Amino acid sequence: CIDSEGNLHQFDSQWRTEDCLDCSCGKHGMRCCSSYVTPVAFDEEKCERIFQKLTCSYKVVEKADHTKECPVSAWVG
Repeated sequence: CIDSEGNLHQFDSQWRTEDCLDCSCGKHGMRCCSSYVTPVAFDEEKCERIFQKLTCSYKVVEKADHTKECPVSAWVG
């Protein structure tokens, strides 16, 4: 399989892209899907979600104080 950056991958291999996609290569081709979940149910007036590319995850924090995390009741992904 050849990925979008032109890199060759062997059959039955798996890898994570810089954009946090988990990909695999098999006899039927290559497939990629998101490796993270996205918070969708939180207080959007008080809080904001921040994507952390290093860990491929979201953190939901108060807009006024990023050291305080906010509760999230639903995630999708």
